[in-house]
Amino acid sequence: MLLLATSSSTTTKKSLIYSLNSTKVVCFFTFLNMGLWDSLLNWLRSLFFKQEMELSLVGLQNAGKTSLVNAIATGGYSEDMIPTVGFNMRKVTKGNVTIKLWDLGGQRRFRTMWERYCRGVSAILYVVDAADRDSVPITRTELHELLKKPSLSGIPLLILGNKIDKSEALSQQSLVDQLGLDSITDREVCCYMISCKDSVNIDAVIDWLIKHSKTAK
Repeated sequence: MLLLATSSSTTTKKSLIYSLNSTKVVCFFTFLNMGLWDSLLNWLRSLFFKQEMELSLVGLQNAGKTSLVNAIATGGYSEDMIPTVGFNMRKVTKGNVTIKLWDLGGQRRFRTMWERYCRGVSAILYVVDAADRDSVPITRTELHELLKKPSLSGIPLLILGNKIDKSEALSQQSLVDQLGLDSITDREVCCYMISCKDSVNIDAVIDWLIKHSKTAK
């Protein structure tokens, strides 16, 4: 560090003062530029790295919709899950993605609500009890009736065959065939076989959701 008081030369003093002031100016602009750069980075992160998406979970009662919400949110599972009455909403954050989940009741009296809460979402998650073979025909009917709604045209569809931990569960191909998924041509359709109880393929579901958050409107 230079001490100005030790020099008797006026020129030297002026040079040292100029040098010191220049250093202050450089430091000031460096600090200012760093602040602007940090602000710019934060702004860019908010634009490109923070994603939000809204999803609707539909399907017949006891398919495991609420269990799926819990599996996505916490990785937890409970055998004593209370069936959803009407609907529940939950927000889950995964990395830089915030997911707003509408968990809709599957009882007959609530199925008329499905369309309303599926409008404008990033994707529709249709949860199926793959081990309840008797329910598949009505599951298929309700699915295709829902997809006929003009307001839902083009919204990506993720079919989740749940409860594959049970021996009587359908295979993926059988579920695809029995639900008539090959006939759906107006949107992206994907099918995963999962087990909320054993956390099978839950990570794959989350990856799919994060991928689609980047293309969400």
